[in-house]
This record gives sequence, structure tokens and C-alpha cells, in this order.
Amino acid sequence: MKVGVPKEIKAHEYRVGLTPGAVREYVAAGHRVVIETNAGAGIGATNDDYRAAGATILDSAAEVFASSEMIVKVKEPQPSEWSQLRESQILFTYLHLAPDPEQAKGLLKSGCTAIAYETVTDAHGGLPLLAPMSEVAGRLAIEAAGSALKRSAGGRGLLIGGVPGVQPARIVVIGGGVVGTHAARMAAGLGAEVTVIDRSIPRLRELDELFEGRVRTRFSTIESVEAEVFAADVVIGAVLVPGASAPKLVRRSMLSSMRKRAVIVDVAIDQGGCFETSHPTTHADPTYEVDGIIHYCVANMPGAVPLTSSQALNNATLPFGLALANKGFSAVLENPHLRAGLNVHRGRLTYKAVAESLGLPFSPIEQAAA
Repeated sequence: MKVGVPKEIKAHEYRVGLTPGAVREYVAAGHRVVIETNAGAGIGATNDDYRAAGATILDSAAEVFASSEMIVKVKEPQPSEWSQLRESQILFTYLHLAPDPEQAKGLLKSGCTAIAYETVTDAHGGLPLLAPMSEVAGRLAIEAAGSALKRSAGGRGLLIGGVPGVQPARIVVIGGGVVGTHAARMAAGLGAEVTVIDRSIPRLRELDELFEGRVRTRFSTIESVEAEVFAADVVIGAVLVPGASAPKLVRRSMLSSMRKRAVIVDVAIDQGGCFETSHPTTHADPTYEVDGIIHYCVANMPGAVPLTSSQALNNATLPFGLALANKGFSAVLENPHLRAGLNVHRGRLTYKAVAESLGLPFSPIEQAAA
């Protein structure tokens, strides 16, 4: 199969769909790989690095899209990209369609087969292609919070870990999954007072054992969320409903009861955000203020550390990408985990949670593939 990798064009997105090391794996498996010139610049990979790995360098994204049977990206396609997709072409990337009706319509119109990293599953019921970026984002969330807490950035002027004799920041993490766990790990490591809120008692037990009492846990109720959010210096939104829009757990009416100049970091913003007042921001302009609360809602947080992120992402996506390159759409029909990743096929939405979030018809894969 001919596999194409365009340069990412979302604002301040420096990751790349395939690293030179991943290209070598595709080429060794008998596939041809074309890379848009300078696609790997954000991770320090030159055109010569890609040529040495066996890829062909093309001058433009248009050439990559036109000549490839499968497109491998990182972020969701932008309007100028989805308009270049075509029927029978496979798109393998993050999509996050639930809060993005325009992208969904563009992909449906193209007739392409779109497989979303964020809904591919594994044998343990996990999301293996979302997990590495969730790990990165969870850790970055605490760094972002620390910067936003500085008075010069509009925050409370508080050091996350405090110093001897001075109270550290109180950090509340809503959601005890991969993002929440890594955020809690970073915050506790810096000496913050950390609470994780989740609706799963078994998960709360796991976190209690993992952190050996260094992190408090609370079962998620309206009362507990309000109590913790109102007392927090930082609130990390780390709630995920696979494929669907994130639930709005903190309403605007709650902001007036929070500590002034407290910080919200909404890691769920790719799926619409779990704070009512959230809207996507960029690395160039990451924060804004609503009712005295600082909001950090960058929609591609791992893009700030592209070398780490690209390597981690490629490690996870490689076996799935090779399966698609080896067998094409048949791999989706044969592999239940890739099947779970299928969001769009031949003009139909094939992921139920996405269809429900967008209010569009859902087509089971058997119907869409008929």
C-alpha cells in the first residue's frame, strides 16, 4: 500500500504522523511511504532522515493526498485537508468528531474510511492509541497549571508545592483515568495537596493503593464536586466518554463560588470540554478569564512536546497502521479493535456515540460496508 504523511497544519502542532523509525517498519513490510517535505521538522527529523528510512519526499500536501491510499496523521484533518480526501482512501488519525460537526460533514462528503485513534480498543477494554497522549497531557496539565497560577499570568500567585511553612496548592482532578492518574502523579510529586474525583469505586481503590495515601480520593456526586471545586486552587478536567462529547460537570454558576484567580485546565477540550465555560485555545494564546477564573483549554497539549509525543504515539499506532497497510479495509472487518476505531465509512457514521452527539444517523459497520 502507498502510505502518505502530510505535514500537520493545526496551529502550533509540531508532531508528525510517522517518525523515520516507523517509516522503516512500513518499508520493511513492503509498503511505499511518501512524506510531505519538512513534515518532521517539529521533531528534528530532516527530509534526508526520511529518505534514509526509505520514504519519498513530495513537495506538497496535495501531492501526498492525491497519490496515497492511506493517510496517517496526528490531529484531525482541517478543512483544506478533508476536501482532498476521496472514496476508498483510508484516514488514520485522531478525529474527535463529537464536538466538530463541520469536520464530520466533510469526512462524510469525501466518502473516505476514517479510523479514529481515540476509539481504537485493546483486549483489556482500554484505548491504547489515546493512552500515550493522555499520559503526556496529564503531566503537561500540571505544568500548565503552575504557569497559569503565576500572578504575572493572571493567577493567584501560588507555587504548586509551596515551601516549608507555607500551604501548597490544592489541586482537584476530576476523572481518575489515564489523564487524571498522570496529573495526580505530577501534582503529588511537586508537593501539592491532591484530590481525585471519580464515579468508579474500584478505580478509587486502585488509586488509593497506587498513591499509598499521598492523594485523597472522593466518589463523584454533585455535592463532592462542588465542595472540592470551590476549595481548589487548580481544577483539572480529565473526564472521558469514548467518542462522545464530554459531560459538563462544572457549570458557569459555580465559578463565582471558586477561589478568585483559581485555574481550570480542561484536558477534555478535544471532546468539547467538561467545563461549561471552556472553549478551545492554542499554545500561542492558551488562557482566558471567565468570572475571575483562569481557563487553560489548549486542544493539542501534547503538540508542545512533539519529540516525546510523536515517539510515544508511533509506538502505539504502528501495529494497527501496519495491519491497515497490509490488509486495507479487510483489517477493520477482521480486527475488533480496529473495528471499534471506525468512525466514518463511505459517507456514513459508524460510531454510535459520535452519531448521537452530532444528532446524525448511525450505521452499523455491517450496513455501511454492504
